[in-house]
Amino acid sequence: MPLNDNSILIIGGGTWGCSIALELARNGYTNVTVLDGEEVPSNIAAGNDLNKIMEEGSQSEDDTDAAYAWNRLHALCTRAWLEDLVYKPYYHRTGYVMAASSDPAYAALLEDVKGHEHEYQPVNSAEEFRRTMPEGVLTGDFEGWRGFAKQSGAGWVFARGAIVAAKQEAEKLGVRFITGQKGDAVELLFSDNTKPKMLQSEELDASRALDAVKTADGTLHKAQTTILANGANADLLLDFKSQLRPTAWTLAHIRMTPSEAELYRNLSVLFNIEKGFFMEPSAETHELKICDEHPGYINPVYSREDSDMIEDGRKGKGSGRDVTCTIVGSRPFSKHQIPVESEARMRSFLRETMPHLATRPFSFARICWDVDTPDRMPLVDWDPNSRPSKRNFLLAVGGSGHGFKIMPAMGQVVLEFLEERVDERTRRAFRWRPETAVNRNWWDVQDRWGADGKVMDIRDVKGWTTIGK
Repeated sequence: MPLNDNSILIIGGGTWGCSIALELARNGYTNVTVLDGEEVPSNIAAGNDLNKIMEEGSQSEDDTDAAYAWNRLHALCTRAWLEDLVYKPYYHRTGYVMAASSDPAYAALLEDVKGHEHEYQPVNSAEEFRRTMPEGVLTGDFEGWRGFAKQSGAGWVFARGAIVAAKQEAEKLGVRFITGQKGDAVELLFSDNTKPKMLQSEELDASRALDAVKTADGTLHKAQTTILANGANADLLLDFKSQLRPTAWTLAHIRMTPSEAELYRNLSVLFNIEKGFFMEPSAETHELKICDEHPGYINPVYSREDSDMIEDGRKGKGSGRDVTCTIVGSRPFSKHQIPVESEARMRSFLRETMPHLATRPFSFARICWDVDTPDRMPLVDWDPNSRPSKRNFLLAVGGSGHGFKIMPAMGQVVLEFLEERVDERTRRAFRWRPETAVNRNWWDVQDRWGADGKVMDIRDVKGWTTIGK
């Protein structure tokens, strides 16, 4: 267990990195440094956003470790969003309207509310949907929509604001943030001089320890304990044995007039699990965020042999991607535009809900990245290739699309791991678990809906928007 004056290095200053840094500083750790290649929060991070959906939860003694650990996280984060002075100002408890359009998706909604039916009110007609918000907000026909409204216990969080607030409070308590090239971690150096991307797990020295983190400017950063919490970029530094799949989603903004923004204040979240969602506009910029719902885009990386074959196919020299190829990962990248197909889905969503906005120009758009584990549970564990006596490298990754909601809880759980007081059920649920990724299906939708029910290859995008150009 680290002493409070031991040096701790956090790789990643995003949603979880800032939460971890704040929790460490609050608990007396006085020598904490955070590295990030961009200003906090990062341009590619899903948490760098106007708003995120939040639904409150409570502790449960469910019979599976995964359900127990997830419900505990949910309870911890709920308490923080309601009571913690850093996080509380950013949670808007406005309610939640969720819906589906097809029979299978609606059946999934019914399963989600099972046991909690008393918390929800059925919403099954266009008139009922329109009544969930002030007159003039929802003007669509909602053809085929069915769902439920939850008046309390849910809403949205000003995501970017919460991350910045956690960072600023951590800095006040002594945490140091190093960003840009000086904070861009490019290589992990271990005491046995191995490079983790070069060796197979069975070849690794089980007694190794992390010696230093090299950043893009050539600096070697050493600490008694290092925590890897850089989300979708984690797989660039360590071979996670296919446990991490960086996945991208899409968003756009519509700039509202001041009077429109006033009408749209304090709205419930509207989320059709097949079509998309929106929340109230930003109070500062009057921008309304629109998202099209889909299982995500990936940027697949193939084995070297398959990559050569794919390239030959593109050049007309072979079959290219018409054959089965081996995917070994997905690579995130920053882009402040979205596929034109995504824009089309967003405008279709607007025509069904708010047709008066359906042709409005978008003022902003981007893709954002999170990272999926095979079971969509966090991965929090020590480097598996080190002995307990040499453990100094902790992994904290795997937001899997709901990482922002549990932001305040992750700092608390990581602290429990560091101080060796995490309960055994949580440890088992969040463990290093490569067995779950053997022969991983990289195209698994993982219980997500929309966009023809498929994970999409971002390299197949036919065109991108030109917003702001």
